[in-house]
Amino acid sequence: MNIVALMKRVPTTDLVAQVSADGKHLDASGVQYMVSFYDEIAVEEAVKTREKLGGEVTVITLGPAGAQKEMRECLAKGADKGITLVDENWADRDALSTAKALKEKVAELGANVVFCGRLATDRDNASVGPMLATLLGWACVTDVVELDLSENGGTAKREADDGIETFSFSLPAVITCQKDLNEPRYAGLKGIMAAKKKPLDETPAPEGSNQVEVVSLELPPARKEGRIVGEGAAAVPALIEALQNEAQVL
Repeated sequence: MNIVALMKRVPTTDLVAQVSADGKHLDASGVQYMVSFYDEIAVEEAVKTREKLGGEVTVITLGPAGAQKEMRECLAKGADKGITLVDENWADRDALSTAKALKEKVAELGANVVFCGRLATDRDNASVGPMLATLLGWACVTDVVELDLSENGGTAKREADDGIETFSFSLPAVITCQKDLNEPRYAGLKGIMAAKKKPLDETPAPEGSNQVEVVSLELPPARKEGRIVGEGAAAVPALIEALQNEAQVL
């Protein structure tokens, strides 16, 4: 089976964000990056699928050439090869432009199934997976928490507002992965050493035009400092008064 996992390089979750001088971007100086959390789950599910059904796992990312570190992490966890669609202005792409670029490579590879995170932890759009499936004309199941896949199709359970929905689908398909689907494995020393020898290709990303443009970017206002209204049971009346009149939550 030809299996693809999509991966996005995102800032680490402990980043103290700063806005760049142009007021439209994140200040990239000193920023450390990581594999988007839900994409780790997608890579794990891709590797598990290969272990069950055979085949090959290709990880694809659209981003800068510097994304090799994150790609090697995916290879160390069991993926067979990686492809970076290089675009140094990747952060300026909107979801549709990204999906179109990925669609070209996925179609070229002749993939049977694509796994991706339910959303990227930097923008939280949850758009690229469904858009990719639409462009390919494939089935798509989002927010999957349980999956039973065969050579021709599968059954997936997904989180919905009213509970768990169960869907049957045929391949090819795009699956977006929710956190309860699996527990991503750690990369052991053997996997880390093996990743150094696995193929990692770089190719220019297709040109794309955006339908969405960031006009301005600003940090949320700083929270007011907290204060102690008292200690023990004697502080309860003052706490209630503050919640009613200051916070206005009671």
